[in-house]
Amino acid sequence: MKQVNELSREEKEELLKRIDEDLKNILSEKRYLHSVSSMKKAKELANEYKEDEMIAMLTTLAHDIAKEMTEDEHREYAKKNGIELDDFDRIQKTMLHGKIGADIVKKKYGFTKEMQDAIFYHTTGRANMTMLDKIVFLADKSEERRTEESADELRKIIKEDGLDRAILWDIDYYSLPRFIEKEKLIHVESIYARNDIIEKLKKK
Repeated sequence: MKQVNELSREEKEELLKRIDEDLKNILSEKRYLHSVSSMKKAKELANEYKEDEMIAMLTTLAHDIAKEMTEDEHREYAKKNGIELDDFDRIQKTMLHGKIGADIVKKKYGFTKEMQDAIFYHTTGRANMTMLDKIVFLADKSEERRTEESADELRKIIKEDGLDRAILWDIDYYSLPRFIEKEKLIHVESIYARNDIIEKLKKK
């Protein structure tokens, strides 16, 4: 199987159609429409920041491919495919659908390591996020079907202050407060992402 970065533009467009059809069959209508809307937002951000729009669209369209698998299906998939589950995965599956999804797109569609990582970390972020990481992370949280006040604020910050400030705002003022309020575990990767962005913003 060719990796995505070896495909022509036409082949990437055919793969996008294939993934779209697959998602229609495995996701609820609501989750499918969220995936398509996130893809459109990713295309917009990729063009604005001069990234490969097809890579951004393919990655973001597939970011929730494992989201609606049951907990048992996640664990069975992990067992069959040699995916190591840590203590956090066993207690709270915040990141698990990203971890499983990253493996699925590698084996089923030939996604590159960079694309796999963007799906793996799309819920938490990480230190040293790539531009693709940032686009997928923010497209997921700011796509136009999201009508909550936090999504409106995020779209505003993306437009006015850029991607790093938007990610920092999401972690500090949306994700972490929500986890604290619900007494949920906070994934260490989100802390790494936050600290890394703060340090880089200080140097600008």
